[in-house]
Amino acid sequence: MLAQLLDAFFPPMCGICGKENKNFLCYECRNKLQKEFFFKKLRSKNKYFIEQYYFFKYQNLARKLILDMKFEKKPYIYKTIQYFLEKNKKCLENLKKYGIIIVVPLSRQRLHIRGFNQSQLIAHCISNILQIKIQKNILYKTKDILPQSTLNKEQRIQNIKGVYKVQNIECIKNKKILLIDDIYTTGSTLNECCKILVKKGINKQNIGVLTFAKD
Repeated sequence: MLAQLLDAFFPPMCGICGKENKNFLCYECRNKLQKEFFFKKLRSKNKYFIEQYYFFKYQNLARKLILDMKFEKKPYIYKTIQYFLEKNKKCLENLKKYGIIIVVPLSRQRLHIRGFNQSQLIAHCISNILQIKIQKNILYKTKDILPQSTLNKEQRIQNIKGVYKVQNIECIKNKKILLIDDIYTTGSTLNECCKILVKKGINKQNIGVLTFAKD
């Protein structure tokens, strides 16, 4: 349904250079993006999650994709990302151990202004490729806050405290959870979300986080 709506409003074009392309990613840009592809798995210490994954460093073309999607009102870029990841799906095999996907939510105000949650679109890509269900209505954001990107590490931790709540926790108990966001900088947002899940009884050993890029 989402893809059909985007097709109706946006003609197929490369999400990087803007040239018409049925795959939403032209051959030249795909080759350039491939050189930046940096799928990485890290074990996490002193966090409320056990593993961290990301596809790119937050620079160059990967950074452009995220910024254009978020701030230039180009949600169709998720199809560029999906096509690229489908061509690299062998690298994603380790993610199949997760039973469900949860997305870091936006506040209602931010969602209304932007019109979409970019992390939800990225999660949609992963869900389609790996056939892992996105479990909705678990995490929600209680209020809008200062953009994390404008703050330092300590300010980010304080800014995000108490902002997220959990509901329908029974839907995810005893399952391996992959929490998805767009960018990992200090990890404050993801860690706060995972902290709330752990406090509600989810085993930290069952939580991994994935972002499109890491700063």
